[in-house]
Formats: sequence, structure tokens, C-alpha cells
Amino acid sequence: MRKRRQRHTRAALAAVAAAVLATAGCDAFGGGGPAGQKGSRDSSSHPPARPAPVWDRSPDSVAAVGDSITRGFDACDVLSDCPQVSWATGSDARVGSLAVRLLGAAGAARRSWNYAQTGARMSDLPGQMALAVKRRPALVTVMAGANDACRSSVSAMTPVADFRADFEEALGTLRKALPKSQVYVASVPNLKRLWSQGRTNPLGKQVWQLGICPSMLADADDLTSAAVVRRDRVQRRVEAYNEVLEEVCAKDRRCRFDGDAVFDYRFGTEQLSQWDWFHPSRNGQARLAEIAYRTVTARRP
Repeated sequence: MRKRRQRHTRAALAAVAAAVLATAGCDAFGGGGPAGQKGSRDSSSHPPARPAPVWDRSPDSVAAVGDSITRGFDACDVLSDCPQVSWATGSDARVGSLAVRLLGAAGAARRSWNYAQTGARMSDLPGQMALAVKRRPALVTVMAGANDACRSSVSAMTPVADFRADFEEALGTLRKALPKSQVYVASVPNLKRLWSQGRTNPLGKQVWQLGICPSMLADADDLTSAAVVRRDRVQRRVEAYNEVLEEVCAKDRRCRFDGDAVFDYRFGTEQLSQWDWFHPSRNGQARLAEIAYRTVTARRP
């Protein structure tokens, strides 16, 4: 009797031990059953870290490349650059440049750089980009293309294929040196709309005669069929350039195009330079800064 009771006792102890080991094993390896469910509760209270988003909505440095618009040309004085009012990197409080909005005035003074050049075309962008990457900026702004359309004649405009190749080369220069830097690309402004606004001002038309965008602005009051056809051809080229900017940018996961926001913006007389009625005034530069900031800080492109 005593032996049978001892055998029952040993059997009961063995069963308890097996249950404990089984429970421990499930907890340790996250198996099914109650122990596996307990493991699930633990993981939900401590979820795995999410990967960092590809697009940083608050980059800590800015470099600008492009043409006269980014240099603030004719915004302060006639036929002169005025980089302090640049939409991208300027310090003028009335403009509130992209750099100031992102970094604050002190931060923008230390960590923003303007490599744009008045008169630059897309073919100049790779060289500007090579200078910009030396600063290792977190964000590069691009506004170029107006001068590719603003040539001495329609036939002298940059071919679309060349425009594409130059833009791809510029982005390639950036990516080779800084694969994680971001790019904001502004669309080429609507040159025909600028002509329609500026042609109402006699002083502006006199300045146009000095050679500002002759393919579009020459003989501003000429409304003959030949002049209309000429301006329409320039307009279609601008639209083709914007398609290139959008397509090339779309292939780069750290590039954002403005969705034609600059092209679509209806610049009025307050937004145009009082000197040439074509380039953005301070007010116009501020509008460009708003568009850029909205695009850069958007949750989605």
C-alpha cells in the first residue's frame, strides 16, 4: 500500500514538473497556447521601432541652386542681384525664406548657402550642385529652366532632351556624394502669364527691350498671329520642361516636385519687380517661399 502511494506521489510530481517545463518552454520561445498569447501581449506593449521616414520634414541645412529668381534679381535695385530677399535662403524678414522658416533666422545664417547664378540654365546646374555638395546640405532647392526658354529666339531654346540630360546629371552629382540629401524642385514659372501682367506697364516694357526673355517678351504689344504663335511655342516648351522636372524627380525617393505650384501661381503686379515687371518682387519671393515650405513640410508629396 505504501509503495503504491509512493508511486502515485512520484507520478504526480513528474506531471507537475512536466507542466512547469512545458509552460517555461512556451514563454521562452513564444509558442502557441496561453504562453504564446502572453508573449503577444508583451510585444504589443513594446512595439518594434519603426523605420525612419524617407522624407525629413525639418531638414537642418539648406543649399540653393538655380538662376536669377533664386538670386533675388531685380527685387531691390534695377538689374542687380539681391540674395537677401531670395525665397530659398534670404534673410529678409518680409520674405521669410524657406531657410528661415525651417531653421530660424540664426540657423539660416549659419546653415544655408546660395549657389544660384543670374543667367544660369539647366546646363549650369551640375556645376552648381558640385559646389553645393561640399557643404553637405540636408536639403537642396532647385529652381531652373526659365533661362532655357528665355533665349534670343524660339529656335535657341534648350532642347527638351538636353534639359533632361542636364537635370539628371545634376541629381546624379548630388546622389553620388550625398545619397540621403533631399531635393525640392520648383516648377518653371508661367512666362506667358508674366508677359500678360507686365505688358501693362510702360517702364517694364522699356526694361524688357534691354534683352530680358526676348523669346517671350520681345515686341510685347505685338498681337499678330506670328507673335502669338511664338509665345505659344515658348509656353509649350516651359510646360515640357516642367514635365521633365516632375518625371526625373519622381524617380528619386528623396526628391519632391512642387506639382506645378509655381507655374500655376497667378503672379500679380504686387508680386512682380517694379524694375522689370517680370522677376519676382519681395512679395513675389515671399509667395515662392510659402510654396516651397508647404511642399517640404507636407506629410505626403
